[in-house]
Amino acid sequence: MDSQTKPEPMRVLVTGGSGLVGKAIEHVVKQEGGCLEGEQWNFLCSKEANLVCSARDLQQTRAVFEKYRPTHVIHLAAKVGGLYLHMKENLHFLRDNLRINDNVLQTSHERGVTKVVSCLSSCIFPDKTTYPIDESMIHNGPPHDSNFGYSHAKRMIDIQNRGYFVQHGRRYTAVIPTNVYGPYDNFNCENGHVLSALMHKTYAAKKEGTPLQVWGSGTPRRQFIYSLDVARLFLWVLREYDEIDPIILSVGEEEELPIKDAVEMIADALDFKGQIVFDTSKSDGQMKKTASNAKLRRYLPDFTFTPLSEGIKKTCDWFVNNYDIART
Repeated sequence: MDSQTKPEPMRVLVTGGSGLVGKAIEHVVKQEGGCLEGEQWNFLCSKEANLVCSARDLQQTRAVFEKYRPTHVIHLAAKVGGLYLHMKENLHFLRDNLRINDNVLQTSHERGVTKVVSCLSSCIFPDKTTYPIDESMIHNGPPHDSNFGYSHAKRMIDIQNRGYFVQHGRRYTAVIPTNVYGPYDNFNCENGHVLSALMHKTYAAKKEGTPLQVWGSGTPRRQFIYSLDVARLFLWVLREYDEIDPIILSVGEEEELPIKDAVEMIADALDFKGQIVFDTSKSDGQMKKTASNAKLRRYLPDFTFTPLSEGIKKTCDWFVNNYDIART
């Protein structure tokens, strides 16, 4: 083979393409020049295929792979929800996500996909641990009880990636973003992620002239990362990151802050002047899960993250301007 022959352009299939991170990747690909010449990017939504089908019936998953013939896969599809939905339905989150992940990874292997980048979550780390958390600590103990089903299903992607590499030489890997927020999130007040749910609650409280009710004490600390930053890093992982072991995508430890501070930023962004009430009868969930981004910084020391106040303002503006189409 001629050493000068260019590799075949990637055909990328993004599962979960209509969700928070999928829409952000689509923006980076189509609006920021993220698509290189000759590449094909296909963003799969849940309406196009049921990836939760049983292991005995992979027809829908296989049909999608046959249709798009991906050389690379970004695997975002998952059954997701907010803290309180996880607490009510841990078994459903476990079973559905195990099925989704196994269907996508096994079909990728069967079809000879060169690389899969799956999306994990910082909730997979042990509840009782030392801080900051890093990539070597994923399996050091059980996750927090509030979302153990989802967490264990996500952990198994790391185990499967290792298995596909050891047994078949597949270069499948995963990223671990901290708390992602941004346009196209699920803004449902009960089942959405913390910032998006708070944005909707604040919007409604302002409109109705009522106090803003925040579930929990507001004291748990989180590292929030803007969805477009995650998308830009996903493309780097897809093209450049060659490890099987996962990598944490996060702002620095010094950027971790109490949810109460984020509530104030949301109130400012939406010009909410009313009373803010913290309902301490509601669970706080995990009080902190400080993650180290030292590994990411070794690779990308100069990557610039969107400041939280700026990202919150952009997301609030998107929500207000797109309220009719937002997931609420």
